[in-house]
Order: sequence, then C-alpha cells, then structure tokens
Amino acid sequence: MRGSPRGLSMKGSYEKEGSATTYLQRETLIPLAPLRLGGGLDIILSFPRSQRGTVPDSEVDPMVEAYDPARIEGKWQEAWLSSGVFHAEDDTGKPKYYVLIEFPYPSGEGLHVGHPRSYSALDVVARKRRMEGYNVLYPIGFDAFGLPAENYALKTGQHPRDVTKRNVDRFRKQLQRLGFSFDWSREVNTTDPGYYKWTQWIFLKLFEHGLAYKDEMPINWCTSCKVGLANEEVVQGVCDRCGSEVVRRVQSQWMLRITKYAEALLEGLDTVDFLDKIKTQQEAWIGKSRGAEVDFPLAGRDEVLRVFTTRPDTLFGATYMVLAPEHPFVERFLGEIENPEDVKAYRREAARKSDLERTELTLDVTGVEMKGLEAVHPVNGERIPVWISDYVLISYGTGAIMAVPAHDERDYRFARKFDLPIVEVIAGGDIEQEAFTDIDRGTLVNSGPLDGLGVRDAIARITEILEEKGQGKATVNYRLRDWVFSRQRYWGEPIPVVRCEACGGWVPLPEEALPLELPEVEKYQTTETGESPLALLEGWVHTVCPRCGGPARRETDTMPQWAGSNWYFLRYCDPHNDEALASKEALAYWMPVDWYNGGMEHTTLHLLYSRFWHRFLHDIGVVPCAEPYARRTSHGMVLGEGGEKMSKARGNVVNPDEMVEAYGADAFRCYELFMGAFDQAIPWSTQGLVGQERFLHRVWNLQEKVDPDAPLDPEGERLVHQTIRDVSERIEAMKFNTALASLMTLANRFGASDRVRREDFERFVLLLSPFAPHLCEEMWERLGHETSLARHPWPVFDPGVAAEEEVEIPVQVNGKLRGKVIVPASAGEEDIRAAALDVDNVQRHVGDRAVKKVIYVKGRLVNVVVA
Repeated sequence: MRGSPRGLSMKGSYEKEGSATTYLQRETLIPLAPLRLGGGLDIILSFPRSQRGTVPDSEVDPMVEAYDPARIEGKWQEAWLSSGVFHAEDDTGKPKYYVLIEFPYPSGEGLHVGHPRSYSALDVVARKRRMEGYNVLYPIGFDAFGLPAENYALKTGQHPRDVTKRNVDRFRKQLQRLGFSFDWSREVNTTDPGYYKWTQWIFLKLFEHGLAYKDEMPINWCTSCKVGLANEEVVQGVCDRCGSEVVRRVQSQWMLRITKYAEALLEGLDTVDFLDKIKTQQEAWIGKSRGAEVDFPLAGRDEVLRVFTTRPDTLFGATYMVLAPEHPFVERFLGEIENPEDVKAYRREAARKSDLERTELTLDVTGVEMKGLEAVHPVNGERIPVWISDYVLISYGTGAIMAVPAHDERDYRFARKFDLPIVEVIAGGDIEQEAFTDIDRGTLVNSGPLDGLGVRDAIARITEILEEKGQGKATVNYRLRDWVFSRQRYWGEPIPVVRCEACGGWVPLPEEALPLELPEVEKYQTTETGESPLALLEGWVHTVCPRCGGPARRETDTMPQWAGSNWYFLRYCDPHNDEALASKEALAYWMPVDWYNGGMEHTTLHLLYSRFWHRFLHDIGVVPCAEPYARRTSHGMVLGEGGEKMSKARGNVVNPDEMVEAYGADAFRCYELFMGAFDQAIPWSTQGLVGQERFLHRVWNLQEKVDPDAPLDPEGERLVHQTIRDVSERIEAMKFNTALASLMTLANRFGASDRVRREDFERFVLLLSPFAPHLCEEMWERLGHETSLARHPWPVFDPGVAAEEEVEIPVQVNGKLRGKVIVPASAGEEDIRAAALDVDNVQRHVGDRAVKKVIYVKGRLVNVVVA
C-alpha cells in the first residue's frame, strides 16, 4: 500500500510495515560538495535527507501513489518491446538519423557501469531525434567471437558457442532493464553463420582484388597460451594474460593491404566531423612523412643498404648505421662477420620485447656492432660501422636507419654509450652536453656543399645531389603497416580458401559455399606447432578444390575479432537479408552513420580498420558513400570510487544490476550523464547516484502541483523557454551534465511554486524524457495522454520569450575577475565597455596605468587589459 498522509503534500514515499505505513520524509536538505559540470561551471546542489517515520493506515490516502521505479520501469520496458515503438522504418518519407554505439563484447562478467555511459548518451540523442521527426535507427548487437570465450572454454571444457549464448542473453536482459531505445528487431551477432557469411564474403572480395595475401611475419608468441599477441598485450617481455614468457617468432599469416589505402584514409579525414584528438590519432597511426630514400653501399660488396629519412639534410652527420634485429641483412651476413654469436644472442634478447617496449624512449639503449660489415657514405665516401639495435623496427621505413647522434636524442645516447663519433651539422646547440634537436630551422655546417644553407634549401639540394648520383630519391613513407589478419585460434570466422597444389596456391571458395561454418572440435588449445585447433580435424582439412576438383587443404587459421566489427553498422541497415550483406536501397537510405560514439581506446585501430573496409566496399560499388561515419565522438572512462581503473583485482567494480535494483534505471541513467564532463574520465560515486534518485522523487512529487488553471508567470515562462533552449543545445554539444542541471533548476522553480501550469509541466516532462524515460512516460500517461511521448514533438523555444531583460557580465582586469556589470539585454558593445570601466573595483585595479584595450566577449565577459 502506498500513498500520502491526508492534508500533507506528497513529499515522501510510503511503504507498508505491519499495521502502519513507513513514511520516508524528504524535506531536510543536505548540501553536497560543489559539482564540476565542465566549461568552468560549478554548482552546489542540495538534496533532501531521508527521515524515517510511520503513520497509521487511517491517515494514508490510497488514491495518491508514491514513486515506485521498479513497477514503473518494468511496465514501460514491456510496453516498448511489445509495441515496437523504437523500430526503425525502412520505407518512409521521413528524414533518417542513424545513431550508433560500439556493440559490446558479451563477457561472462556482464555489463559494468562504464558500458552504459555511452549507451545512455546516444539514447538521449536517439530519443530527441525521434521527437524531432526523424526516422531513427538506433541498433544493437554483439561482437561475440574472440579469445575470452575461447580461454573460458579451455578452462571449463564448455563450447564457446554455449558460453557466448549465455553471456549474450545476460547482456540483453541487462540492456533492456536500463530502458535503452534500441531497435531489437535488428539485433546482430558476429558468431551467427548468417552474419559471418558476409564477413567471409568481404574477405573473398579483398582476396579477389589482391588486398589479401599470405606472408611470413614476426609475431609476439606467448609460450603458454600458444597464441600470437598484439604489442599492447606484451608487458616487459611477458603475456599480460598469463604472465608467461613472450618471444618473437616468424609465422605464416594472412595480411590485408591496408597500406594501399593510406593516402585515401588520410584524405577522408577532411570530409568527416571527428573530434580533433580522434583525427590526430588516425593521422599519427598512418604516419605520413616526406623525405628521401638513401642508398649506402656496403664496403667490399655489391649490396646497398637502403634507409628512409625525413631529414636528408643531416646526411653529413651520419656516423653509424643501425639495422633492426630482424633485418634480412643480419641473417645474410652472419657467416661473414667476426662476432656472429654476439649478434645471435642479441637477437634472442630482442625477440622477448614488444615493439612498444623497444621504442620506449626511457629505456636504456642496447646494441651490438656487426664487426667486419661497413657502409660507405654515399656523398663523401667515408666508411661507417653497422650495428643492430632493438630501437629500430623492421616495420617502419626500411628497417634500417642512418644514425645522426648530434641531432637525435636516442642516437646521441647510443653514440655516447658505445663511443661513436658525434658530428654537428646544424648550428645552434652544444653537442658536448646533449643532442641539439630543435632543428626545424637552422643553418647547415660541416656538410660540404650544404654549408650555409637553411634547412628547407638543404633538403632540396641534397635530394638533387642524391638523385644525380643515383643513390637516393625523394619519397613519401607511411608508418602504417599491412594488417596481420589471421589468428591461430578456434573461436573465429573460418577463412574461406583452400590450398591446391595443382592450381598453384590459394583458391577461394565460391560464394554459394558460404558460410563456411566453424566445425566442432574436441580441444580448443592451439597445437604445439602453433596452428589452430582446426588443423587437427583431418576430415575437415582435407577437401576438394572448387576450381579443379583435385585434392586440397582448407586454411585452418581463423579471422581476428576485428573482422566482424569492421562492418556491423552496414548489417544493421538490412539484418535479415540472405542475398547480400544489405540491399543497395537500405544502404542508400541509412548510410552514412550520422553519429557514432565510443571509447577513445577504439578510435585508432577499430576506426581505421572499419574505414578501410568501407572504402574498399565503396570502391567496388557495394556501399554508396566513401566514409562510414559522418560524426565520431568519444566518452571518458568510468573509474572506481578512488579514481583508479575498475578491475576485479582491485575489488572496485560496480555492478549496474545492483545499482538499478536499489535506485532504479532512470536514476542510474541520469547519474551516468550527470557525473561529469562526458569526454573526461570520472570516478564513480554511489552518493551521486543517490542524489539523482532523490531528484527524480522530487520530480514525481511535482505532479500534485499541476493545475491547468494556474496563471501565466512571465519569469517562469522565460525560464521554461531558456530551459528548452539550453537542454536542446547542450545535448548536441554532449554537455549532458549541464543539460540535466538546467532541468534541475526548472524543477526547483516548480517546487517553489504553489501551482504549475500544465503546459509548462508537460514541456518539462518532454525535455526530461530522454534522460529518465520510464518516469516521464508514466507521468505523461497520468497527464491523460493515450500515446507514448517517444514520438511526441520536441519542445521549441521562443527566442523572444527566452531573452533576459537584463544580463550580468563579469569584468576582468588582466584576466582576473574584479567585478560585474548588470546591463539591459539590448545594450550595445560600447555601452557595456563603458559600464565595465565604471565599476569601482575595476577602477581601483586599473589605477594610473594606461588601458591598452578592452576586450568584450559577447554576452560572456569584459577583460580590461592594462600596461
């Protein structure tokens, strides 16, 4: 039984306890600490303190129901699912809007409180767009292939398919309980053969166009997990999963020629609305650099050692050469140098480090000279020793460098350690003390024909000299390397090719043979020789060549988890199509994605790989646009309460199920967006969640004040229109926390009034609904509306009504706040400047000093700059 005491306003909730009803009074205010909202705005909020008491049942009015999140949220989640109110329409005259989140990996732990931050934000956008009249696609799916499910299968013996299904079911239930407006009719799962048929089809198209090939590649190999690891998965020479030793080993791998698209991927960044930091990450990973290739002949041999340098003007400062330990010349000349055992030992040691560790500037430099091997300087003919060192990577440039220690920090440390010459070639530093690296501008010295030239002229001149001598040329280099695409694992998409000796190599399966389904295996462990468990299935491996009908062997590698996530946004457009990955009509209507949000950890590789596949599909006429995402934003991580990253090891993981059970889904959603600036990492605070729960209780209680006969209040009307304006603008700017703060201000205004106009309250409910949809749907229904507010028009503000009659403008002197002026909203710039100079405290701080200028930032501040 729930209700409120007769004769009292409904300021609390009531719960049955025996013959009396518990009354939770929420009147005593608790001031909380100032809350940083971002953009320099701080506010101090006060939330009611709960006071527990009881009243007899005879004093409870059963007609007034208290706010009960569990009942309300369950009711509306069921209604939304059964009605399909959030289903996108394919055949419509409405403008479309495609909102996308990174679909989750369904881990055994379920959702953590970090997942819903992005989902809640984009749900706000999706709900607002529907109310603005758009046909909205806000889909969901599961990125379900990958190593975690396979590792769990290794431990328990359960099939990854069963584990994945159980995890997906749990994730789906958790997501639905949070009330996100996903179109569940378009759900995809990367492990569904009907889905990965088209992942395999895209691979075959890449193969057909020469962009998929197999090659020998050095990889990070975990000696315990017996799998290849990404560089990020190797920490101080050991596997970050199991702690076992990691070594470098050469493995035959499928590769994708993403390097063919390096320039196109850079150019595409000029056509999209990505955050600047996201574009910077993309550009850095592609790593375009202009410079020259220079050939250094090897003394006494017919071979030349080719290097790439962005600074050919420093050529006369090259005093030694460095090869990556994996450079083919190291192996080729082992039998001809004086110290082969030293070189072999060093290579073994370098094989225990990841590329990230090898390029870490803080690490000590190491290396071994290849004694008896020398290079010849291409311009002055001097002989230069050749070393190997792990700070040079085979994956960048040519895998060899000319070392210029006077002007490179790491080369300098190396030369000092091994007593190698250091020759200054750009004037300006003290190379006896340190490398002089500020060399973008300067004058060449000790450089023969380049002496006296500036850097730009010297680069052009030395390039001309090298080209004239046939020992170098201007070139463009990219840091980007071809993508290692295959994995020696079980739980992934089978690669649909066979090896046929009669046909001379790899033969693709015909399209009608897709999907090539993943067969059953008894063991999920990689073989001792480093092959996928599929290699042990003789009956599956041995097959017939689809081209000649002769004997053939299937490829036993599987695709990486990246494969299925490279194109999932396309499948959402037409998820039940058996004839194509999506129809041309659906793709033409829905693509590109209008707003894509995800974590910063995925704004490099996932974003780059998916853009690559999409551009390729555009080139072969499958998709209508060159770029898949019109807008890409990112959110900050949710940390533990102490500010550390959440992890089971630290014991600070917060379970969203427990939070929703205690405080409700709407309060949880609101807190995820109110907790701080959306793009910043923010520590979790359960007390902050309690504050949101109390705010929603106060909103619910406002219903009793709604009066259709309440008179118009001009100040209240102005605040309503300002709130419509502010909430609308702040959602678009991802300032969700300040949007909620505006709604709280309006709610406080309503709470301080005796009566609230029905029209004003309805507009407030519509504005709050993207943040707290269950509560708002319930209040909307209680206001007498028979249809969902999900597609009711979004409120529109009147600029004239929203305008302030007077505005308050801060005044600074030399950037420090010294006062404020209150002026008519219509005041001109000169009037505002004059008023600012007339403020007493401003005059005191200006004193006798001359005013150099008065800067006015419209509507925001005046800054008086004095000498």
